[in-house]
Amino acid sequence: MSKRDYYDVLGVSKGASADEIKKAFRTKAKELHPDRNKDNPEAEAKFKEANEAYDILKDADKKAAYDRFGHAAFENGTGAGARPGGGFGGGDFSSAFSDVFEDLFGDFMGQRGGAGGGRRAARGSDLRYNLRVTLEDSFSGMQKTINVPTAVSCSACEGTGAEGGVEPTTCPTCSGMGKVRAQQGFFTVERTCPTCSGLGQIIKNPCKSCRGAGRVEKDRSLSVNIPAGVETGTRIRLAGEGEAGMRGGPPGDLYIFVEVTKHDLFERDGVNLYCRVPVSMAKAALGGAIEVPTIDGGRGRVQVPAGSQSGRQMRLRGKGMPALRGGGIGDMFIELAVETPVNLTSKQKDLLREFEELSEDNNPETKSFFSSVKSFWDGMKG
Repeated sequence: MSKRDYYDVLGVSKGASADEIKKAFRTKAKELHPDRNKDNPEAEAKFKEANEAYDILKDADKKAAYDRFGHAAFENGTGAGARPGGGFGGGDFSSAFSDVFEDLFGDFMGQRGGAGGGRRAARGSDLRYNLRVTLEDSFSGMQKTINVPTAVSCSACEGTGAEGGVEPTTCPTCSGMGKVRAQQGFFTVERTCPTCSGLGQIIKNPCKSCRGAGRVEKDRSLSVNIPAGVETGTRIRLAGEGEAGMRGGPPGDLYIFVEVTKHDLFERDGVNLYCRVPVSMAKAALGGAIEVPTIDGGRGRVQVPAGSQSGRQMRLRGKGMPALRGGGIGDMFIELAVETPVNLTSKQKDLLREFEELSEDNNPETKSFFSSVKSFWDGMKG
């Protein structure tokens, strides 16, 4: 079976430029790749045919020979583009496809940019610091000094990793790319360069202080501004305060996660505070003023209405927590807890018994409850 014209295989005219030929091959390679055509037995043969055509037409000398002599230019070991020991019948996939490998997969592999595209300086890692503060600190805000164990730039080599601060040299194995290629059948596989570990550079005389890393472990003291209104889960970002980068790379960031500790008196819900205040049975029955604490260290005075029950709430406006980054201040809610007296004296017991005999009409909820109970039992008998 005679071979098809190479220009027809790629779908370009005889006068097509090198860029047009390359673009046409890219399109064919994507269209006919065997991995995309597992159910099409003809795709692999057409894929090899396109590869063979591009292998000839991409080379100026081979293209000139093909334009003059056609397929005969590469038969029987003769012609300008002949190879020792045979022709181009099999098509050298690696030779042709490697030229467009960057275009097809460069963005995915992160290798755009040519020989200078290696990771010459790796960014430092981000750090997390868990900070516990009191509710009072959250109310007022504060300046807090923290000690963070981290990696800092080596002062001996100024972060270069080389003795005396000498600049690293380009890795001879990967030519600064940070990756090397290996041919496996039809495919070109990339892996991290074993010589430079993907950095693209090597250090001939590593710094003795940091052993070539460009950074050393050290505790750092940082002053952190904790704004008023922070809650558990609030995250504060300090840009550039994370680990130093490898060999002079940019530092990472420090993230401070705030936890507000539980308070003995107040319970927080957003910007509002809740305080459970016990009151005597007599105070709840007769009413009167009580004094309560506030989060700012002051005192608030509220009036307990006569006949108050446990669970009744009263509001102190503007005595809650400030909203983070402005937005006003919440309120404080006083929740009454009517307390039953214990350890009564004989006189107190006698007075309560007398009070109980006189208070038949003073307990409306009790009267209503037992009336419902009586109706329930009568209904069960019926």
